[in-house]
Amino acid sequence: HMLSAAAFNALLKTLEEPPEHVIFILATTEFQKVPATIVSRCQRFDFKRITSRDIKKRMSEIAQKEGIKAEPKALDLIARSSDGAMRDALSIFDECISMSGGDVTYDDVVSVLGITTDEYLIRIADAVAESDAAKCISLIDELVINGKDVYQFIRDLTFHFRNLLICGINENASEMLSVSD
Repeated sequence: HMLSAAAFNALLKTLEEPPEHVIFILATTEFQKVPATIVSRCQRFDFKRITSRDIKKRMSEIAQKEGIKAEPKALDLIARSSDGAMRDALSIFDECISMSGGDVTYDDVVSVLGITTDEYLIRIADAVAESDAAKCISLIDELVINGKDVYQFIRDLTFHFRNLLICGINENASEMLSVSD
């Protein structure tokens, strides 16, 4: 979808009459921008995000195979942070293994990701529920002083409040949420 007109015409000609031994794989995140003349000559495969449960299972298998001890809570956090991308999860997991020297703890993952803990999110949510603005500001100030990524904190806090809302309206919320116990 980012080709010039001349490049597009050359691609179209190649797609219409490809050599027998050639298979083209076209990948895009903006499928709607691919011209219809190209789409009509392709099979489409939509890739979806991998569930946190499957990501955690795969990391557990790897840890067991490699003789690495990893806390389940740590694997949960990596799986949630990877946002459905196995490659990202394995990269974070590898970084945590390297940093910790072998065994991976929840605190290792928090440190590598530069995020706040679940307990911290609960504390600030409690302060919001109590309408305690001073406590909220104090907690955010503490976050900044400790060098945490404020933008990541905002994403984490938004996700936390989303989860709280789901828990409030759905009796089977645990099925919809990918959070640690």
